[in-house]
Amino acid sequence: MLVTTKEMFAAAEKNNYAIPAANFFDLDSARTFVETADRLKKPLILAFAQAHMEMMSLEEAALIGKYLAEKSSSPVALHLDHGQDEAVIKQAIELGFTSVMIDASEDSFAENVRRSKAIADYAHERQVVVEAEIGHVGSGDSLEASNSDSIYTDFHEAVNFAEQTGVDSLAVSIGTAHGHYHGMPKINFEVLAQLHEALAIPLVLHGGSSSGDDNLEKCALGGIRKINIFTDFITAAMQAITANKPADYFELKKLANQAIAETLTHYFTVFHTANQEKGAAK
Repeated sequence: MLVTTKEMFAAAEKNNYAIPAANFFDLDSARTFVETADRLKKPLILAFAQAHMEMMSLEEAALIGKYLAEKSSSPVALHLDHGQDEAVIKQAIELGFTSVMIDASEDSFAENVRRSKAIADYAHERQVVVEAEIGHVGSGDSLEASNSDSIYTDFHEAVNFAEQTGVDSLAVSIGTAHGHYHGMPKINFEVLAQLHEALAIPLVLHGGSSSGDDNLEKCALGGIRKINIFTDFITAAMQAITANKPADYFELKKLANQAIAETLTHYFTVFHTANQEKGAAK
């Protein structure tokens, strides 16, 4: 069933677990994510990033995401990830995404507040929930664990930001980054504890891939309610293809989908994601 993240996060906060946000980029990946969540009776945030619009149009992503979510017996939120252009975010809302992210984290604090509040006001009028980001989660194709361009979130700024914008969840920077790591990132759990104690809205972690199961489990149990995964899915798919040397395209696709499903299953366990039966989130 197609839902927003609001009830999902309330259940996650009550029972202390995180929900994976799985970024899809084609029909196969989206279908694999939803079928895996359905089989395991887990809630899922099915995410589509603005950056992937060169691979699939927003209209196509909305059609695929809504169709799969509506036929699922598990709660599935269709989420726009890292929306940086207001026009794209508003289009996603009109197309039926139930959750959107406004990423103005590289702007000044004041500009981030202004842009995030404007999107929150627009989305809330249409019963859509909004995620924003404060601090900065760095990125790169291959990162030194101790040398990324990430900037930790200041909890005083985060409290002010949440109050001024009215957003529904907040992506925070505590040491992760987008992309591959050399070595293990150092997560600042003291910053996480401060943020979780200070903020009344759910916390989101970007750059979950390759951050280490122990780190991610500790994040899930320490107040993070949504953890974004992308790189680990495509890495697992490529590893399966390379190791098994498929004889044809159809075998290749099967291997990739199996690897993606196994990776999502693994993270449901790491994040302690609880079962959420039909009717638990509407």
